[in-house]
Amino acid sequence: MLQKYDQNTRRVLKFPAVLPCQDVNPKTLVSSLTSLSQSITNYQLNVFVTQRKNIRETIRQVSILNMFFVEIMDRCSFDRLTDSAVLCLSELHHSLQKMNFLLQDCSRPGSKIWILMKSHFVATQFMSLIRGIATALDILPIYCFNVSHEMKELLDMVVKQARKAKMEVDPDDDYAMKRVMLILNQFENRFEPDSIMINRVLYYLKINTWGECHKEISFLDDEYCLELLDNSERDLNMLSTLCSFMRYCRGVLFEHSVVENQDDGIFRGNNLEILSCLNPEDFRCPISLELMTDPVIVSTGQTYDRVSIEKWLKSGNLICPKTGEKLATTELVPNLNLRKVIHQYCIDHGVSISKFQKQSRDISSTVLPGSPASAEAIKFLSEYLVRRLRNGSEKQKSRAVYEIRLLAKSNIYNRLCLIGAGAIPHMLGLLSSSDPTMQENAIAGLLKLSKHTNGKKVIINYGGLNSIVEVLKNGLKQEAKQIAAGTIFYLSSVQTNQKLIGEIPDAIPTLVEQIETGTSCGKKNALAALFGILLYPRNHQIALSTGIVPLLSNLISTSEKPEIVTDSLAVLATLAESFDGSETILKASSLQLLIKTLQTSPSRASKEYCVSILLALCNNIGNEVVAVLANNPNFIGFLYSLSTNGGSQAGKKARTLIRIMHRFHETSSSSMIANWDTSRPATIHSC
Repeated sequence: MLQKYDQNTRRVLKFPAVLPCQDVNPKTLVSSLTSLSQSITNYQLNVFVTQRKNIRETIRQVSILNMFFVEIMDRCSFDRLTDSAVLCLSELHHSLQKMNFLLQDCSRPGSKIWILMKSHFVATQFMSLIRGIATALDILPIYCFNVSHEMKELLDMVVKQARKAKMEVDPDDDYAMKRVMLILNQFENRFEPDSIMINRVLYYLKINTWGECHKEISFLDDEYCLELLDNSERDLNMLSTLCSFMRYCRGVLFEHSVVENQDDGIFRGNNLEILSCLNPEDFRCPISLELMTDPVIVSTGQTYDRVSIEKWLKSGNLICPKTGEKLATTELVPNLNLRKVIHQYCIDHGVSISKFQKQSRDISSTVLPGSPASAEAIKFLSEYLVRRLRNGSEKQKSRAVYEIRLLAKSNIYNRLCLIGAGAIPHMLGLLSSSDPTMQENAIAGLLKLSKHTNGKKVIINYGGLNSIVEVLKNGLKQEAKQIAAGTIFYLSSVQTNQKLIGEIPDAIPTLVEQIETGTSCGKKNALAALFGILLYPRNHQIALSTGIVPLLSNLISTSEKPEIVTDSLAVLATLAESFDGSETILKASSLQLLIKTLQTSPSRASKEYCVSILLALCNNIGNEVVAVLANNPNFIGFLYSLSTNGGSQAGKKARTLIRIMHRFHETSSSSMIANWDTSRPATIHSC
């Protein structure tokens, strides 16, 4: 009869109630009203930190309605109800649904400060719903229901009280709300608020632990993302500001609380494919925030999409949009490595460029702070955490580095503040810690900071590569090792870093070891890192000397995880671009395995990589490979199918392979005819 809504997907303070259908059975309707009103009455057991008076009055009136519905179920003859009576009951049901949602939101975990700041709106909603109930009861033909005289009197009382009810903002709520606004104004004016005032607000809201503060942040983050998805800007500023404020509280005021270690999903998911650890933010133009289809580098070293930066320059701007530095020249240098990585990312995920542009806009929106108050709160927090890293006790350092890990998780501006405050050098120092948790949090925080261009530079300038490779090799926890591999991948997105990583003796061999012995997650991250490093061709020989090709072939043939097969093929495709790589692949007897994988793999990305490898083998080795492919009776037919049904790149490479085999057959046929022609006269002569 009724549409149900998932509490986890419904937006807070949105009430998608539906009217019961016109032909609903009256008994079913009253039964639903009984259940719904009982659910509302049960909220009297909940603890509400705001709107207490309004909620208490609402529940009291609904509890009387619940008694009314129970009595109807026991005494009423439903076949005698008039259409107007059923209509009134339907209106009551509609209002009670909304009331139930409103009470859910007022008691929702993590919503305390948001409900406080929306106090006037919430009070107005309570008023509107109570008045709606009064209107429905006022026109309800009570004579249709066989209820007691006492119940009729109670209903009359509900109607009168509902009409007179003043659902206003509680004075204590109003005072707390004004205190929050004062604190936010102090942040906006670059003045760090008094901790005593903040603690009073948190005490009023019963946010007394690190975990409760973390719930508030998670809730506000989720609402912010939903607001972006709805293309609504009404509450974005306040959501961002409150989220930064609560982050400040979590890091500064709850320093001595018990930290509830949160699994933020870093490289622990089962869907991490090659390059998928890259966030789409790395591919977006800082000007347009859209995917860079033609990334170019300006004289300051920053990368932009060609169309965006050309528009910027044509408008008469001669400074770098991101750094503000004056451009020494307007020459634009293509960023071929980044373009290749972006292209490969799209292939791996089977999405078109246009579709990719619409994904993950939420992270792009965090390039700038949501408000001046938000900006200053994060700056104060970043500086505080770095002071703790510099001068704090071991426990304080451990807490600070974990806060940094959380703070940098999905926000570009937060990363910029942490980098600017000087977090990276101190975090690099913590990589040698004997505390496994501290080491893991330090490398995880560095991974997030390495996503930022400035972060990459600082890590390299402070000699962080060797420390990160040391964690990769001898990390105290497997998680630390696999996160280190992910960090190396991000660093390898810069061409000069690919060379530097390759020059560290243990870097590539340790990644290969991780591919061989690591967990599933460790294998995927190591494959991603190796892929990035091998974009620098001179690193190929080092990788080949480690025996990587047989190892990859074994993974392709034995792994039960499709993503590991795809990642292994991606690395093999990169190695195949060089002659030595192609020769090693051929010597490892991988040719038949590649043909089989191409014909049987359900993954479009895997097929793409197989075609790339086979094409590289044909180009680098020649007829020895072409002959094997040409003599496979099913292979060319499969290529024809792939050329029409595969992706654009897979189809193009498949068609190239077809032309190579056609030329091989033509050459072979010409040689046979020539041999036959030269032998024929001799045969006649002998006769």
